[in-house]
Amino acid sequence: MSTLHTKAATRFLENEQQAEWHNQTLWVVRQKRDRLAMQVPEWEQLREAAKNIKMHTITHLDKYAQQFADIAAANGVVVHWAKDAEEHNRIVYEILASHQAKKLVKSKSMLTEECEMNPYLIERGIDVVESDLGERILQLNGTAPSHIVLPAIHMMREEVGELFAEKLGTEKGNSDPTYLTRAARTHLRNEFLTADAAMTGCNFAVAETGDVVVCTNEGNADMGTSLSKLHIVSMGIEKIIPNSKSLAVFTRLLARSATGQPTTSYTSHYRKPIDGGEIHVVMVDNGRSDILANKEHIQTLKCIRCGACMNTCPVYRHSGGYSYTYFIPGPIGINLAMLKNPKKYSDNVSAFLLFF
Repeated sequence: MSTLHTKAATRFLENEQQAEWHNQTLWVVRQKRDRLAMQVPEWEQLREAAKNIKMHTITHLDKYAQQFADIAAANGVVVHWAKDAEEHNRIVYEILASHQAKKLVKSKSMLTEECEMNPYLIERGIDVVESDLGERILQLNGTAPSHIVLPAIHMMREEVGELFAEKLGTEKGNSDPTYLTRAARTHLRNEFLTADAAMTGCNFAVAETGDVVVCTNEGNADMGTSLSKLHIVSMGIEKIIPNSKSLAVFTRLLARSATGQPTTSYTSHYRKPIDGGEIHVVMVDNGRSDILANKEHIQTLKCIRCGACMNTCPVYRHSGGYSYTYFIPGPIGINLAMLKNPKKYSDNVSAFLLFF
């Protein structure tokens, strides 16, 4: 009997050109990762160090979470705790409502996807604008991310050209990447300038300093937080690391593993609000404590969301992100989905292969 995954994968494979392009593009990213890793002699030692730091932190998470919250508060940040997605969304809405904010410009955050925040806010009259280029393409298209790092990787540039012609009034038939990127930049600049609040995700939260660290390649997080006095951070509690020395380990690993770059173009630290501004950090559990208590699966909390498992997995590369029923596809998504709701997501369970 066919699962939902196999049926969706069959539909994805009907467009042979797009399916092969998807497979080859992601494999190129994986090869770039390997080349960059080979240039770092201590690569495996870095991975081992990161694993040990993560395991130490999550097994002492009560201590480090409280340390981060206390120091962030001492820095002038308002810290909120959310036990689940519903509470996260309610807190974010209440912050926006208390500031009479009607437009929120946000950088990439898979946690807000997890919490289904965008539709929640839109239903309550908030205009939510994705500022990451891939995420904005998908928002204009009315679809969800298919990859945790490269959200619109399944779309070919011709599709993006058609979408921009329809939504942004660009020249029909022009799918030149530089032209489309400039059109998106012009479009987004007005959104930044008219936003009432900015939101970012969080790649790492440093307990020692209270820093929120956000890694981007487009500078959209900095643009949003620089132009708005209100900055909201959506952060899973597993993002906490002990200190700045630990951060140096992860920043050397993340971009190389995710996109085959030595580093992201921007590594932004947010510690204190700008003059006259506010930073609100919403620390979210949403089932993470349950995983922490599960000795067989606690290691899933060590994931730094680099997406390398997806770029490696031939099943994901050949079937596409939309063939999975959980919002995070691929190998790590299968694990997280089964921990979240095994009955609901069991059809994904065999849809991965890692042997490289």
